[in-house]
Amino acid sequence: MSIVTWDHVHLRSPDPEATAAWLQDILGGVIIRGPGRIEVKLGGANVFIAPVSAGDGVGPPPATPYQGLDHFGLTVKGIDAVAAEIKRKGVEFTKEPTTIRPGVRICFIRGPQGISIELLERDQQYT
Repeated sequence: MSIVTWDHVHLRSPDPEATAAWLQDILGGVIIRGPGRIEVKLGGANVFIAPVSAGDGVGPPPATPYQGLDHFGLTVKGIDAVAAEIKRKGVEFTKEPTTIRPGVRICFIRGPQGISIELLERDQQYT
């Protein structure tokens, strides 16, 4: 089997600019605009954001949890400080920071179009 690496995550949004701005303002992404598209560099990954228009056949975002892609996870340092900072920015938490096992703390936030995003911090000894 060949070795694979991540290339991108592809989102669909009725307002790609607002989605990109959210990823920049809340999670520190870097917006890159190209011909006919917008993407965000986020934690070493590319996030492509395609526009959604009325009548284009794209369904509404599902309510989580659901089958298929459930969420994406991002590693942070100092999860409690990060959570406090983004909470001040009005971000909705679907799970407050909690320790799920020794050395691993997580929280979940709701992004644009209901996207579920996990933030996690691992102690060095558990990496």
